[in-house]
Amino acid sequence: MIRNHVIWSMGAGLIPVLIADVFAVSALQLDMIRQMSKVYDVDFSETQGKAIVTSLTSSTVARITAGSLVKMLPVVGSIIGGVTVSVFAGASTFALGQVFKRHFESGGTILDFDPARLKKLYKEQFEKGKKVAEQLRKDQKARKEAEAEGKARAEAEAKVKAEAEKTGAVSQEKDGNVIQHLKELAELRDNGIISEEEFQEMKKKLIREF
Repeated sequence: MIRNHVIWSMGAGLIPVLIADVFAVSALQLDMIRQMSKVYDVDFSETQGKAIVTSLTSSTVARITAGSLVKMLPVVGSIIGGVTVSVFAGASTFALGQVFKRHFESGGTILDFDPARLKKLYKEQFEKGKKVAEQLRKDQKARKEAEAEGKARAEAEAKVKAEAEKTGAVSQEKDGNVIQHLKELAELRDNGIISEEEFQEMKKKLIREF
């Protein structure tokens, strides 16, 4: 569950619209807490959940917002800013998920969640989350490259196969023409129009040409 939301948050971090990525990430983080509450059978309060997310992620949201602003720069900004926001968003979601996981597993609820007490854990998990997010980004990139390579290979193989079939069809057509011409020459010979010697000479020439 946490991993999926990390991946989705990273995707939201790539949204090209200014600041829209920040709101998308926050919505995904709140959804993660909602789902984790169901898993741990804890009553969920959206108001309290939003307050906790805001309190814990305030420092990282500033980084994400800064990365979002970098996207305004022409060409390079959209690339650098997108990657930065993507990794920070993934790391923040990972850290948030780990904090709530530990809190719920220890018997805690949304109502007794103390952001001040768990902020240190969040920061520690955020640093770990950056490595996790970066690895996920590399894995996704490698997977896309492998898919693109596989698609290109399949298209190349299909093209080669089509050319081979086309060549084979032409070859069969030529073979059919040779046989037909030989039959016609044989008929001319049998009808006495050409001699055996002429037939053999024309036969050799026909075979050489094809």
